[in-house]
Parts: sequence; structure tokens; C-alpha cells
Amino acid sequence: MAHLLGAENLSISFGTRTILDGVSLGLEEGDRIGMVGRNGDGKSTLMSLLAERQTPDDGRVTRRRDVTVGYLDQTDVLDGDLTVGQAIVGDAADYEWASNARIRDVMSGLVQEVDWNAQVSSLSGGQKRRVALAKLLTGDDDVIMLDEPTNHLDVEGVAWLARHLKQRWRPTDGGLLVVTHDRWFLDEICTRTWEVHDAVVDPFDGGYAAYVLARAERDRMASVVENKRQQLVKKELAWLRRGAPARTAKPKFRIEAANNLIEDVPEPRDTLSLNKMATARLGKDVLDLENVSLTLGNTDLFRNITLRLAPGERLGLVGVNGAGKTTLLRLLNGEIEPTAGRLKRGKTVQTAVLTQEVKELDEVADQRVIEVIENEKRVFNVGGRELSAGQLVEQLGFSAQRQWTPVRELSGGERRRLQLLRLLVGEPNVLMLDEPTNDLDTDTLAAVEDVLDGWPGTLVVVSHDRYLLERVTDHQMALLGDGKLRGLPGGVDQYLELRNETLAANSSASTAARGSSQAARAAAAGASRPGGSTGGSGTTTALAGSGASEAEKRAAKKDLARIERQLSKLTAQAEKINAQMNEATQKSGGADFELIGGLNAKLQAVAAEQEELEMQWLEASELLE
Repeated sequence: MAHLLGAENLSISFGTRTILDGVSLGLEEGDRIGMVGRNGDGKSTLMSLLAERQTPDDGRVTRRRDVTVGYLDQTDVLDGDLTVGQAIVGDAADYEWASNARIRDVMSGLVQEVDWNAQVSSLSGGQKRRVALAKLLTGDDDVIMLDEPTNHLDVEGVAWLARHLKQRWRPTDGGLLVVTHDRWFLDEICTRTWEVHDAVVDPFDGGYAAYVLARAERDRMASVVENKRQQLVKKELAWLRRGAPARTAKPKFRIEAANNLIEDVPEPRDTLSLNKMATARLGKDVLDLENVSLTLGNTDLFRNITLRLAPGERLGLVGVNGAGKTTLLRLLNGEIEPTAGRLKRGKTVQTAVLTQEVKELDEVADQRVIEVIENEKRVFNVGGRELSAGQLVEQLGFSAQRQWTPVRELSGGERRRLQLLRLLVGEPNVLMLDEPTNDLDTDTLAAVEDVLDGWPGTLVVVSHDRYLLERVTDHQMALLGDGKLRGLPGGVDQYLELRNETLAANSSASTAARGSSQAARAAAAGASRPGGSTGGSGTTTALAGSGASEAEKRAAKKDLARIERQLSKLTAQAEKINAQMNEATQKSGGADFELIGGLNAKLQAVAAEQEELEMQWLEASELLE
């Protein structure tokens, strides 16, 4: 594999903290590399250095002369005065970029629902992110570097981006470097992983799952070595603690060896261990939405939906942006009233909601981390043990020094961790999380999932992180933007299939509408010609001149009849497979992944065949117009 770019002995510090120290690595053609590590450990800094957006204190970045690099920063870098179209393709005419299949794919995958003529400054944060990503992906760079590209993308958008990046180059071409906390995304596209920690970078082969296994093995080996070292430390400490008169005669090299052993004890990683925190008792009635409808402005957000939450239920919610996922949580929490229907709430229910913005911490921005928790309680019962506020906060990953940091100075991930702990110490029995993975690194995500695994109450999670949903929830439901709430016995994969079917149907309808419009324009043109205004002959001539022959029309009619019969059979097959999936899910509780996965594969094959036949039907029907 040819070398694309690399680093030689890179070092950089901010203030008194060393971020990277003598790092050397390389990116070769065909590499698809994911970077993981704790927030603040230097992932974005390393990417910025490799993209030559920053200058290291020491060392250098090497790049092959002809290599071009596309870089997506976390910050907003678009010119707000431009329109969406200008920001993505510049002044290129429509026919120039529309003739490129890859650019068309990017447009439909990322900005199809964004107003092409809107000013960038008028867009939401998520829309700006999509436009910036589209601008980058329409280019033809040899290396693409993406810093948190899945932020503001829904499940469908993340799946599209993974598919695009996998198909963008041949396996031996191009280079990809990505920083993301989305572990499904890392597993789907990455062939190598770089772990950034303690100012160094450790490489691993494979995606996130392979990295976790390799790291576990590395930590196990390190643990064996550490146990041996600890035994030696104990002996040396015992030797040092002998009487004062004896110490004066000890050889200097023995004292230095013992001190070196003690000083070399590594710092433990941040941990989050809050399993079995107390919760208020939950009765048999929790939260029920019964025949609820909600109208906001001119939009019917929900139409006659029913949702019943059971004690200990673990529900995941997915859906398109704007479909009402956050609003549904607010309905369940009683923050807004439905237009019709009702919310039934159990007498013992105590809810807690982790919001996306974590604005609840604004009211305590001037307080220190430990003070925020002490305001709730000073002593906590966790797993049968009593812990002080300081001990509890330390378990959340805030060091003794960091506990005294004002809330306003915390990072986004730290704010989210603190608010989660603040909610848990209130002992709710219904916990609702709105995009809980935002701003959290992979280590913290794993720790939070560990906490949620032991959560004894009812859990509702809204997230685009399918790894999290499949890990901590037992079943998922979807909001597809049509006012309905659908169960997903096939999980997130079934949701993506439903979205593809919806988009295909919309595309078919728009194609048919365009065909009708073209026919109408042709008829109007024929009628406007000399001799055509009387109605019959002019119009007929215009259509006949550009239409199909009678033989072609007869063949098209036969094709339509054949295709409709095949579509009818495929629809029946799809219904049968869906019924089998529902039955398998109910019997196994979703645990028979092999059976459900096989059925899901069959369903996808049927859907692909249906889509192909629908295109054939449209082509045949256009001949008859």
C-alpha cells in the first residue's frame, strides 16, 4: 500500500498539559481508521495536526506530494451569506454537478430536505452540519478526515454515510480518518483503530468490536504484569519500613529501586460505577398515552397514538428529525397537554428526563460540581454501601481536583455526566433520556451503559446511536413523520427498511407526477399549434409524434399485468415474513438473533425485488400515457 500521509515524533502541549508526546504513525492507501479515546485526550488535535490546520510544538507531518485532504471540523466553517446551493457546489450550473452520480447520491442522502435557495445563516445547527458534510463529500479528495460526522445525523443519515464511505473508493484506494463516538459506525466502516490516551497513540486492527477485544486482552496482560509488580512493591515497602537504625545502613540503590516502583504506579482511568442506586418503588401502573393526538401550529404531529409503559420496561425510540421524539417524551413527562386523548400516570411514578441541551445546569452554573450533588444529599446508598457526595462524584469520573470546578467551566460531556448523576440521586423510577450519547466518548458511553444495565426502573431512550439502543433497550418503536407510532420487532434494521420503502414510494409518486405533468405540457403545446386549438387532432399528433407505437403499447400492457401479479405475490411474501418475525420476536423476546436476522435478510431481498418491479411498472406505464 502506498503512503498517503503520516506523523514523525509529533508533540504538542497546551499550557502545562502535554496532549501528544513523540507520536509517530502513518495513513496508507486503503486505510479506514477510527480514532477513539476520552474527551480531551487529543483526538481532534491529532486530526487537526495531520490535516495541517495546526502546527506541532515538535516533530512534523509528512504528506505525499499529490495527496489532497478533505477535512470536516466540529466548528461551523460555512459562509452564512451564501445559499445552500452556493455553499455546496459554488457557481456550478445544475447540469454540471447533476451529471455526477456520486454528487447526486450525496445531495439525496444529506440535503434533500434542505431548501436549496435558503441562506446558510438561516439554517439550524443540524442542517448546517449536513451542508458542510455534503460540500466535503462532493469533492474528490484522496484522504477524508471527519471529526464527529454523525453529530446531528439521525439513524437513517448515519446508515447512509456509512454506506457512502464504504462505496466511495475501491478497497485499496483512498484514506479515511474519523473521530466519532458512534460505535456502530466505527464497526461498519473502519478496518483499523487508533486509541489516543495519555499523550500516546496505540494502533489496533479492526473496528470498534475488535478494538474492545484487543484492549481487554492488553489490559489483562498488563494486569498480570501489574500484579507481579505490586507484589514486589509490597516487599520493597516492607523492607523500607524496618526500624530507623536499620534504614540508615540500607544501600542507596535499593531505596531508589523501591521509590521508582512506587512512583511508576499508573493513573487509573475514569470510571463510572453507579449500579444498584436506590429508586422509588414503582407500582403496576406507570405511564399510558391513550388515543393521543397533538397538533402544533398547522402540523398534526401525532394522530390517535397509544403507548403503554410497563414496570421495568426498556423502550428505545427512533425516528426522522421533526417527527416528535422529544415531544413524545414531554407528553410522557406531563410537560405538555395532548390536543385529544389523555395521559394516565401511576400514583407512585417519579420521572426524570435528561434533555439534549442540559439547560437545567444553567441555574447552578456558578456552583462547583460537588456542591451540586451535596445540594441533593450528602450521603447516598449505592449497592448497599454508604457513599459521601465526594466519593459518588469521583465514581462518576470527576477527580478530587475536578470536583471543585465550577459547572460553567465543564465540557459538554462532563455536563451530561453530572446531570445524569443529579437525576439518579433523586431516586426516580422512570428515566427518560433524550440523545444521551451527545458529547460522550466511547469509554464514558460504555460506563453509562453499564449503569443503565443495572437500572431497575422503567427506561425510555431517544437516540440515533443504534449501538446504545440495542444494548440498553429491550424493544424499539419508530416515529416516521406520519403521526403514527410503530413497533419494530426487527429493531433498527426494520426502521431503515420502512424508511427506504417510504422514500421509494414518494419517489415513485413524484416520478408519476412528473410524467403526468410532461404529458399535460405536451398536450398544451399541441393545442397551441396551428390547427391544434380545436382539441382533438393537434394534441393527438403531438403525443403520437413523441410517444410509443401501438405494438409497444400492447407489450407495455402485458408487462403491466405481469408486474402487478408479481408485486401482489411479493406483498404477500413480505406480510408472511413480517408475521414470522413478530412471532419469533415474541417467542424469544428478541433473543433469537440468528432466526430474526435470517428473516430480516429475506425481507430485504423481497423489498429490493419490489423496488425493481416498481421501476419497471413506472417505465411501462409511461409508454401508455
